[in-house]
Amino acid sequence: MTISFESRWGTRRVKTLTTKIGSGKTPSGGSESYLASGVTFLRSQNIHFDGLRLDDVVYISEATHREMRGTKVKPGDVLLNITGASLGRVSRAPEGLGEANVNQHVCIIRPNAEAHARYLAYALSSQPIQEQISELQVGGNREGLNFEQVGNLTVPAALAEEQRRIADFLDAETARIDQLALKRRQMRSLLTLKRERVIESTLGLERAQMTGGLVPLKYLAADVTVGIVITPAKWYVEADGIPALRGLNVKPNFISTGDLVQISAEGHAENRKSRLNSGDVVVVRTGQAGAAAVVPAELDGANCIDLIVVRPGRKLSPRYLQYVLNSGYASARVTEHSVGSIQAHFNVGAMKQIPIPSIPRTEQDEIVRLLDIRVGALDLLHRKLDHQEQLLTERRQALITAAVTGQFDVTTASGRNVTDGVSA
Repeated sequence: MTISFESRWGTRRVKTLTTKIGSGKTPSGGSESYLASGVTFLRSQNIHFDGLRLDDVVYISEATHREMRGTKVKPGDVLLNITGASLGRVSRAPEGLGEANVNQHVCIIRPNAEAHARYLAYALSSQPIQEQISELQVGGNREGLNFEQVGNLTVPAALAEEQRRIADFLDAETARIDQLALKRRQMRSLLTLKRERVIESTLGLERAQMTGGLVPLKYLAADVTVGIVITPAKWYVEADGIPALRGLNVKPNFISTGDLVQISAEGHAENRKSRLNSGDVVVVRTGQAGAAAVVPAELDGANCIDLIVVRPGRKLSPRYLQYVLNSGYASARVTEHSVGSIQAHFNVGAMKQIPIPSIPRTEQDEIVRLLDIRVGALDLLHRKLDHQEQLLTERRQALITAAVTGQFDVTTASGRNVTDGVSA
């Protein structure tokens, strides 16, 4: 199904506006071949609507770059994420990027003489084209977009001079929106640091370390185990199954239940040890390794996939343990004992050795009460900043959509009103 939309100039398929549509691959040796310097290697996490984010970029050798010469990135290439949770994110390779390449999750779209690179990037990020991309994934296709699908996306067919005017207008207006969004991300980072300091000072971890009042978790937990590590495809069901938590559902102090997978009764029966009880603490093993959260009552009896499950003993408060494990103190130990240079893996043996303050349960409960008040106020401000950034994101896309489809004349329009209601 093709999403229809109004455009003053009609529409054209992406493949008629490009000289190349293709993606790279993971180098031989996988993540172990990544270097601390060399040729920039762009992955899906580097591609964002507001431009490339290179704070966690990796590098490949010149030899690998030569082997992958067919996916060398050129200035003006449009880069589109074609798999995973970031599917559809798009940005443009800027001048001055230097030598660069991409992996298999990033598609290079190289405009021809009829397409302005900046305009094409904006068009692909507009609502109608993002809806086309989403529509292609309906039905549970987890493979992402293929090159034929990318080429068949339809975009507004403005003429070259109009494309340039639209791109110039959007460069100016989105830069202002992006700056406001950046300020909010920076404020969130500062809040996160403050939150960590509040937690560590209230937990009294420094004092416990100085006085020797720490014991390995295994002596305070009734059990420490791991969830299903290998999940056969046949165990996944669409309905009438057993909910199963995954790492992406677990954030520090929070479990998201909106996108749980389900496994069959057969898979559930074969994995009794990874069944969850209300009050268990689940810990992420890969990705955001160490993130911990208490299992809520509604997930009692559910299962989990590739998570560490800690069942606290009677002398250990689940919520106190959650706060300890999400502290910078515990994160440092998770990092120290994780394996894998790019994708960290944390195991049960290391989890059992995490030092935990050995204090009375009543003292733990009082610390949790204080943290709920202090951290709650910071989390409320964090959510407010999240909401403001979401508003900016929505208004950014609305402005782009209106401009690239010709809903207004960019030579006379102003985008100032898109930030109304969002304080600077």
